[in-house]
Amino acid sequence: MLMNMVIAQSLLPGVFKMSAVAEFDSSAYKGLKSNMISDIVPQADTLLWLGTGAGLAVVRDTTSIFTITANADAAAGELTNQTPVGGVTALAASNKTLFAAFAKSGEDISIGNGLIYSTDATGNDITWTYFDQPVDTEADSLAPFAKRFFKGLPITVKEANVTYDAAISGNYIWITSWAGGLRRYNISQKVWERVPLPEDGDQTLYTCESSNYENTPSGYVLKNFYLNPRDPWDGVSTKNSDPKTYGNHNHKAFSVIAYSDTVWVGTANGVNRGIVGDNGCVNWTHYTPAADNLSGGFVVGLALQEYKGHQIVWAASVTAAAGETSAVSFSIDRGESWHTTLDGERVYNITSTDSIVLVASKSGLWKTVTDNPLDVAKPWAKYKPAKQAIKIGSTDLYSMDEILSDEVVGVSYDKRPFYSSSATVWIGSWDGLARALDPNGTNWQVYRTKYDASKVYAYPNPFSPYEHNQVGGAGYVHIYADVKVSFVVKMDVYNFAMELVYHKDFDRRQSSTGSLKWNGKDASGRMVDNGTYFIRLEYDQKVKWIKLIVIK
Repeated sequence: MLMNMVIAQSLLPGVFKMSAVAEFDSSAYKGLKSNMISDIVPQADTLLWLGTGAGLAVVRDTTSIFTITANADAAAGELTNQTPVGGVTALAASNKTLFAAFAKSGEDISIGNGLIYSTDATGNDITWTYFDQPVDTEADSLAPFAKRFFKGLPITVKEANVTYDAAISGNYIWITSWAGGLRRYNISQKVWERVPLPEDGDQTLYTCESSNYENTPSGYVLKNFYLNPRDPWDGVSTKNSDPKTYGNHNHKAFSVIAYSDTVWVGTANGVNRGIVGDNGCVNWTHYTPAADNLSGGFVVGLALQEYKGHQIVWAASVTAAAGETSAVSFSIDRGESWHTTLDGERVYNITSTDSIVLVASKSGLWKTVTDNPLDVAKPWAKYKPAKQAIKIGSTDLYSMDEILSDEVVGVSYDKRPFYSSSATVWIGSWDGLARALDPNGTNWQVYRTKYDASKVYAYPNPFSPYEHNQVGGAGYVHIYADVKVSFVVKMDVYNFAMELVYHKDFDRRQSSTGSLKWNGKDASGRMVDNGTYFIRLEYDQKVKWIKLIVIK
């Protein structure tokens, strides 16, 4: 499909646009290596960085996508043009600077697999500084911070120490992790440091106040504080006498945004607003569901909306305890009060530009327009699932594709004129990347991994109609065939006994036809039994067969 679109680019200047740039990094893979797109970050005039399930990718114009080559043997501090292996779990850009974090799968748990950073990620040859996943030694129970110290539990492993989010502001790169907590990289001093957050029961933690420190032989140490991301005591089991056995949910960090002298951090116990002071100290205010009306305790996403002189902080929350709900919380007064919207939605990402707020959630993509920033009533509209129907040159045929997933994981609202005279919406899903060809999302361009044009595929295979590619309550299997001339593609599905169970004609002259797919049902609408099925495709004066395993 992508190949057909590239061929047609000269006939469709409104859809396909190429930037006049020199050859990009020759070692990079041309295309996507994974259809799982979790993070979308624009940079400079045309670049769009993608966090994928198989590494870091970049869209350089509407037809040029590259995945940066990964290297399993990178050493800490090394300058390289390659990235760590694994999926991208966090991505942040500021001016020419780009930061990315990686993770890989362990036997039972995800493992942080390193970080990269470049002061100029906008050129054709990018040099990355590589960092190992930040960990502590057993001796690091006294952590340096803002020219003083605080006590904490050393985090000595990379397991569960995955960087979930990142933000770049001023001299710092801020990162969040479940086990690793909140950390930051001092760009000028080139050092990583742990950052203390309030304990669960505390509403504030003022690390800029000299009176909150005690003078010890080791230096000035924050009083009555111990950074510990372990679970707190459950209040029921026999309590261990060692206080270090129990920790704080607020020391498990999920999300972060930073600007000017302010940093917001979402944790497993609410939201924290920090004001950065001298030497990088931070005065924190802690907001929770119980005390401040947040919708849920796990705050997995944050966004800042600046409009008409007002700042609105948006927080994606997930239920953590009884009485809470998965929803979006927002504050129009710097955290002093919180309001809830999109009640019941499992939200992954939030983005905003001027009056527009977009929310990527388990059920799809949502949009609200803020006319009055002080209005707490937020009316939402939901986009339809992304479908592509692009006219192929002067023919009567359409290049068709669709994202077969209700879930939208990543989103970006792109106002750069290179892609659109108005605005472009980009979405990431478990099933690929899509670019809206109009602000209302009535037509999209879909980007996916490349397939061998000489073969036909069904994916995933084996296919579960109850698990894979869920759209509107039905599951689908993608069918790929490089159709060149046929107006109609005929599809027949046979069971193992070669009995016909389903037939459909896909008319490429009708923009509403959609992509080649099957929902696992027979002609009467009944879900087929587990087993082996054979899909017969007839197109371009030839017949192709696909063997498909259905496992419900």
